[in-house]
Amino acid sequence: MSQNKEFKSGFVSILGRTNVGKSTLLNNLIEEKVAITANKPQTTRTAIRAIVNRENSQIIFIDTPGIHKPKTKLGETMVDTAFSSISDVDCLLFLIEATSDEIGKGDRMILDKIKASGKKTILIINKIDLVPKEKLLNLISVYSREYDFSAVIPVSALDNKYGKVILDEIEKLLKAGPKYYEEDEYTDQTLRQLAEEIIREKALRLLDEEVPHGIYVEVDKFEYRKTTKKEDIYDVYAIIYCKKNSHKGIIIGKDGNMLKRIGTYARHDLEKLAGAKINLKLWVKVQENWEDSTNIVKKFQYKNK
Repeated sequence: MSQNKEFKSGFVSILGRTNVGKSTLLNNLIEEKVAITANKPQTTRTAIRAIVNRENSQIIFIDTPGIHKPKTKLGETMVDTAFSSISDVDCLLFLIEATSDEIGKGDRMILDKIKASGKKTILIINKIDLVPKEKLLNLISVYSREYDFSAVIPVSALDNKYGKVILDEIEKLLKAGPKYYEEDEYTDQTLRQLAEEIIREKALRLLDEEVPHGIYVEVDKFEYRKTTKKEDIYDVYAIIYCKKNSHKGIIIGKDGNMLKRIGTYARHDLEKLAGAKINLKLWVKVQENWEDSTNIVKKFQYKNK
């Protein structure tokens, strides 16, 4: 740590509509895979914490579910989770799309919450590669009239080069504080939780539009052991829940091929994260209306720091 600089730390919530690129941005900022990404709305269901350790600061990000109009208990919980995080953080990142011409309903709802909180907020305008400069400048003007943002940063979330700029701006807004997490930690999620999210991501990506977003993964068993060759290995048994029998057939695929592909890709990511072999077994079960099950939905409720 630099001798003439005090150490800063703080919590930062990332807010935005569904599918605006929050999780992609987060993964780029911390340069690790923490939030799952899929080209589908409402991919993130919980408030995921991710940690960036810098020379003079520790920044803890909270990636929240996308703001949308809820139709189920799960949807209501996701929106509550996103807004509940605002009061617990030191500053906010508000992510919008450069392709917008004006402030839409979803962005307006978020902006009103930001105004009510009075929190220091950095406006991140994503997908700038899709619009001409004039349109971008107009959008900056529209938002700047609405709120006194601490900074406005146009980015392409897929491009890593913007990460340092964003982190530098956040660091300016933080106060002196302790290290909340150890230097080598980059998320507060357990390997078990990461396994559930990674399996779900692979299913979402591989199934594409065939199965709606209504799948839910639960790890039934997560146990460490040594192989006969004294290698580290985790036995991971997981259930993919879906809402219809027809969906179950699609997830399993002909001769079980789709389920095998989901398992292969998930195991590959998990082995990199765990630094050990993974013995992954997957099952598929039908549970109608799970999105309105109180027992399941409570897993996604926001827990403050």
